[in-house]
Amino acid sequence: MTLGLVAALAGLALIDSTSIGTLFIPIWLMLTPGRLKLSRVGVYLGTITVFYFVVGVLIVLGASQVIDHLDNDVALWIQLVIGVFLFAISFRFDSKKKPNTGKWQDRINANGSVPALAGIALLAGVVELATMLPYLGAIGMMSASGLKPAQIGLLLAGYCLVMIVPAVLLLGGRLAMRGRIEPLLTRISTWFAKNGASTTGWILGIAGFLVARDAVARLFFM
Repeated sequence: MTLGLVAALAGLALIDSTSIGTLFIPIWLMLTPGRLKLSRVGVYLGTITVFYFVVGVLIVLGASQVIDHLDNDVALWIQLVIGVFLFAISFRFDSKKKPNTGKWQDRINANGSVPALAGIALLAGVVELATMLPYLGAIGMMSASGLKPAQIGLLLAGYCLVMIVPAVLLLGGRLAMRGRIEPLLTRISTWFAKNGASTTGWILGIAGFLVARDAVARLFFM
């Protein structure tokens, strides 16, 4: 386990922390009319964190079976192709397109129970499976690094925790200084509603660069 790998994974995790499921739904929970209930946000964040971790473990188990039958250089070339692919498709996201965020806000406003919030978290995770490309790139990097299962499990757990750090920080700010932080939360929510597609493109482009850079470094310079 190298410092470069850990840094790259941390970068990808922070990129993943800006998705609808890990940031914007928590923000909408914080903006729900009435008194903020810490347990509601905690249940949501805990559920989606565990969901991503379990999915990551399952994917790693499958990826390890494939990589065990591949030469290390072949695995790195596959990682490089994935990185280039992520970077290339990032240009296909049109900044004029707006994500359909209304349905998520409606669900949040209509459902306040613990089971309902856990269900929303699971639904958000399932919906985002098709777009969790930075996470898949991170898993590919871990699987191709020849790490022990315990090390991969530790990195996956750390990755999933880093993914919710921005939401936790905003939640702390919301609890400590409601009047000052609510306008910021509202601006972030409004900005995402207008620029969600463009943001996704930037996320995929940066993730692709990090995944490809790691592969190039290990193929040609290590």
